[in-house]
Amino acid sequence: MSMSDPLADMLTRIRNAGMVHKEVVDMPYSKMKQDIANILRDEGYIVGSQMIEEKGPQNSLRVNLKYDRHGQQIITGLRRVSKPGCRVYARYDALPAVMSGLGISIVSTSHGVISARQARAKKIGGEIICEVW
Repeated sequence: MSMSDPLADMLTRIRNAGMVHKEVVDMPYSKMKQDIANILRDEGYIVGSQMIEEKGPQNSLRVNLKYDRHGQQIITGLRRVSKPGCRVYARYDALPAVMSGLGISIVSTSHGVISARQARAKKIGGEIICEVW
């Protein structure tokens, strides 16, 4: 199965798993997805993630979703910003505030995949991968 946008697939899997209140969601592994999952963990949107070694050609990334005490998913929205057909870049001083600062942007920079807050602190811009709130 070929996939034109594996990151959009990742966001969709997380969104769908959250809607049916799954504890974990598996997806094909990539370094970029692992970096995004680490940011989501550090920002408190998910419990954590780990690589699952598979017998086949590709490993899996297992993401443990997080819910509040009422069973509502912590992630209320995910949006892919930069797409394969239309890349979106921004300087550090032009990185958008998501939901008036309640959400986060994830940015791919020359220093790796980091949150927009870290990018502003380091004064580096990059490709805006997605927004989470």
